[in-house]
Amino acid sequence: MAPRILLARHGQTAWSLSGKHTGRTDVPLLEEGRRGAGLLGKRLRQAPLDGLTGAEVRTSPLVRARETCELAGFGERAESWDTLMEWDYGAYEGMTPGEIQASRPGWLIWRDGVPEGESRAEVTARADEVVAWARSADRDVLVFAHGHILRSIGARWLGLPLDFAARVRLNPTSLSVLGWAYGEPAIESWNDVGHLVD
Repeated sequence: MAPRILLARHGQTAWSLSGKHTGRTDVPLLEEGRRGAGLLGKRLRQAPLDGLTGAEVRTSPLVRARETCELAGFGERAESWDTLMEWDYGAYEGMTPGEIQASRPGWLIWRDGVPEGESRAEVTARADEVVAWARSADRDVLVFAHGHILRSIGARWLGLPLDFAARVRLNPTSLSVLGWAYGEPAIESWNDVGHLVD
């Protein structure tokens, strides 16, 4: 079996709801995020995933990802990994894109980066580390992390530059699967939130 990587974005927080860039600030889940994490866990335990027996599980150490992992039922299996932390937004931490664009018209993080934070090259290197780990053995992996780093991992899995991630969105508590098609890296599913529909 060729390895796949399953990407679980953390549940809803007050900052993700308002559109604030939430890098290293440890914002907890809202009740909606906690409910979504439980529903995600239910989905991961049902067919065809069946609990992902044999899969390696890692989580960002930030509370919103770690709590999503725990509420989904994978806390005891998960290893905390700093490489899965969200982009360090530096001076733009806690700001919305609109607030940033008021002083930098046309700003786009994927092209322009952030001042006093992590560079695009550093984010690319972390995403590449996750991709290399995921492909390192003949087993699936499941990661719980954050919107921008997961989008970055998606771009790098496909062998594309980081700015491709601007073209793929991820909702809170979404599930995405990266795998293979005809021997080439491929997206099996992306930004799936079907488990959140009552």
